[in-house]
Amino acid sequence: MTMAKQLPLQFEFRANQTFEDFFSSTNLEVIDHLQKASVGLGERQVFLWGASGLGKSHLLQACCHKAQSLDLSSFYFSFSALELPDPELLIGLEVFNIVCFDNIENIAGNAAWENAFFNFFNQHRDQDHILIMSSNCAPKQIAIQLPDLKTRLNWGLTLKLQSLSDDDKIKALIFKADKMGFQISTQVGHFLLTHYERDLPALWVLLTKLDQASLAAKRKLTIPFLKQILNE
Repeated sequence: MTMAKQLPLQFEFRANQTFEDFFSSTNLEVIDHLQKASVGLGERQVFLWGASGLGKSHLLQACCHKAQSLDLSSFYFSFSALELPDPELLIGLEVFNIVCFDNIENIAGNAAWENAFFNFFNQHRDQDHILIMSSNCAPKQIAIQLPDLKTRLNWGLTLKLQSLSDDDKIKALIFKADKMGFQISTQVGHFLLTHYERDLPALWVLLTKLDQASLAAKRKLTIPFLKQILNE
């Protein structure tokens, strides 16, 4: 029996996860490829990979934002390592201009998902639509069991997201704070990196806390004030 078409569940955009809100640093070429792909001017298939915390999810969301700004239909979904949804999620997605799947490595070894994704892949590609995927490893390293799907994941353009140096992490903190509407100095950025966290996602969470504390106290983010906040 043929399964009826259905409209996939809509995902919630994260308003601050656009290309404009991403600190590019040494990843300018990667971002250029993603921007072109998201508006139909680049590769029809892009595989983005890199270590956790570098901003892959942000960039896939940014691709959807960019597509929608040109009235192109887009869809984003992140696969959890803990639990996968029903593969029926894929039904109807082939009509979307751009589909972005985050953490694609998490479907590996699940036969139902591998087969469903293989079928979606072919249907979506037949319509000349754009597929962007991300993973924590290169496509050839993903433990996909279905040979034809493993082959297809290696088609198209593969991009590696580069890690940031310590200097670039400080610049990223200053950039992110500015986007949030407040300022931190290079010295404050260095202090945070040295005494708090080196992991960027954790630092973004901290910036929100610092912004709130600064507004509440009506004080600039000096190092003595930072010490006070972090010791609370």
